[in-house]
Amino acid sequence: MFSDGGQTRTIHAPVTAGLRLIGVVAWTLLVVPWVGVLGGMGMVGRCRAAARFYWQGMVRLLGISLEIKGEPCPDHPALFVANHASYLDIIVLGALVKGAFVAKREVGQWPAIGFMSKLGRTVFIERVARHSREQKDELMTRLTDVGESLILFPEGTSNDGNRVLRFKSALLSVAEARIGEGRPLPVQPIALSYTRLDGLPMGRGWRPFFAWYGDMDLAPHLWMVLGLGRLTVEVVFHPAVTLDQFGSRKALTDHCHRVIAQTVTEAVNGLPTAPLGPGDRKDGPAAPAQPAAAPTEPVPDGLTPPGPAQTPQKNPSLESSQDSSGEPPAGDVTVG
Repeated sequence: MFSDGGQTRTIHAPVTAGLRLIGVVAWTLLVVPWVGVLGGMGMVGRCRAAARFYWQGMVRLLGISLEIKGEPCPDHPALFVANHASYLDIIVLGALVKGAFVAKREVGQWPAIGFMSKLGRTVFIERVARHSREQKDELMTRLTDVGESLILFPEGTSNDGNRVLRFKSALLSVAEARIGEGRPLPVQPIALSYTRLDGLPMGRGWRPFFAWYGDMDLAPHLWMVLGLGRLTVEVVFHPAVTLDQFGSRKALTDHCHRVIAQTVTEAVNGLPTAPLGPGDRKDGPAAPAQPAAAPTEPVPDGLTPPGPAQTPQKNPSLESSQDSSGEPPAGDVTVG
């Protein structure tokens, strides 16, 4: 329960959760077979369009309201780089961006999520360094030969949604790819922020109900999300850049982290946001995202949100990583 203008109302509605679940199952059974058929016939473009249509339907069924600033890079292929807090990130980006996700191989074995990942032409990679070269080659093939854009979460794990973790630059080695007549690959940073619930600012204590991280179990978390109100997600598409503009993978990674972290910091604190290009970035590393003020309303009966002090670990839905030295060697592609 929480107080709203002198009235008390329930945050989690089991009836709403049940209705949304029925809608999600029905929508999946209706659309997913067509995605599989188109993919099996090798019709990559139509398969990608059908998958995007599916995610757009999921956004509506889950009651997600999107506030979009900027535009997805119109050039394809491209490399999209985003912060990561929840499996909801996948639904949001899948509805807005034409591209395939990059995931650790274990995701392909997860119930339901693994099946959908395979239908969505997700690129699965191993968590061991010895496969890094062949994995980079596979990613390069998808970019240069197939002409398919890729979506990466370079934090290497998900978190509580109140901040942006350090980016690991291993997967950004594919930014070295040349497309067309030797043109550099566009790299577009995307900032995702969970900002409001039922139109009210979402405080630090409520954001973890939508973020999925740490040791959370998927089923109960999903049931909670299905029964909550209308979620507002702010999506900021920053201008696309290229490796040539920065000279090194590390500098490119730092830029992507800087503009995304700054945007998330502003969004979760209720400040106005806008796309940031290379000339708009602040000197020095971006400050870590500071969580918004904790809500004054009490937590719903029987619910205990995971506190932000929990260290994000395990359970990432899509990951990248680096070796034990702290910075992966150039060209390596690994998953942590």
